[in-house]
Amino acid sequence: MPAFRTGTVDAVISERAGLQRVTVDGERAYVLTDLIGPVAVGDRVVFNTTAVDLGLGTGGWHVVHWNLSRHEWSQPGPGHVLKLRYTSLQADTGVAEEVEGFEAPESLNGMPVVACALHSQVACVAAVFKHLAPDRRLVYVMTDGGALPLALSDLVADLCDAGLLDGTVTAGQAFGGQFEAVNVPSALDVAAAAAAADAVVVGTGPGVVGTATAHGFSGLEVAAIIDAAGAAGGRPVVALRFSDADPRARHQGVSHHSVTALGQANRSAIVALPADEPDLDVGPLHTVERVETPDVPALLHGAGLRVTTMGRGPDDDPRFYAYAGAAGAVASRLVP
Repeated sequence: MPAFRTGTVDAVISERAGLQRVTVDGERAYVLTDLIGPVAVGDRVVFNTTAVDLGLGTGGWHVVHWNLSRHEWSQPGPGHVLKLRYTSLQADTGVAEEVEGFEAPESLNGMPVVACALHSQVACVAAVFKHLAPDRRLVYVMTDGGALPLALSDLVADLCDAGLLDGTVTAGQAFGGQFEAVNVPSALDVAAAAAAADAVVVGTGPGVVGTATAHGFSGLEVAAIIDAAGAAGGRPVVALRFSDADPRARHQGVSHHSVTALGQANRSAIVALPADEPDLDVGPLHTVERVETPDVPALLHGAGLRVTTMGRGPDDDPRFYAYAGAAGAVASRLVP
């Protein structure tokens, strides 16, 4: 169950659209300003301490729940569709599907759709895709498998600032993208029709869940992404989760998360492999495509980005970046 405290904002560390990072009584917290409005130094606030109390890896920050220094706050939304439904923070975000003039495409017409199991893979896919296809538009669809607020992702903000992402769509209960969508299949329509995507990269936001069980992990949604993209006439491409450094046996080499998701999919996908990597059995439904992959860490560094995975950088786990980047290279080849 949640834990709450009250305190006083004593510093505003940073601000961007949808997000403030602050300290409350000397402890780090963030404010989702689209939900509760901004705060100022001296404001008394209620903040949720649950993630920090539990010592969660993606915790480290409290979450400001309400500003006691104001009596009311209202920011009308663009439509009648709510996200965070049936919670005290439900908000009328609206969705692109209800905007007058929106028409879902009859087919994605072979558009590549890269499915990622980890948020950090998105950066590798984007860096390689935009290096190889700089004039093509790449749009990120963020699912609700991890963090729900897109504003919380420093990675996406940096990718957009660097020109490596050309648009964002938040699907399901995730919110805060350039466009909102009801679910992932519809988000693919929105990416194509409203965000003018040439290719799409789909995956969870920061903060994945894993339980060391066969199916209890966020990355299983890769199977549903494959199926949604295939059913819509897209070309599903899988970015494999790979590690040489993860201490957990189930994530060494190609992670069981990727293997299990491929086995759960009902549509065929292209599984991207760096050209010099050993063969991989992906089952009878899927096909492997080997591709020469640029130096992903160098591309990220050149764009001013520092990307880690589970706290590890390129020097610690280099093939993680190569495997994820291979999916971006395959997607660049598939752009119609």
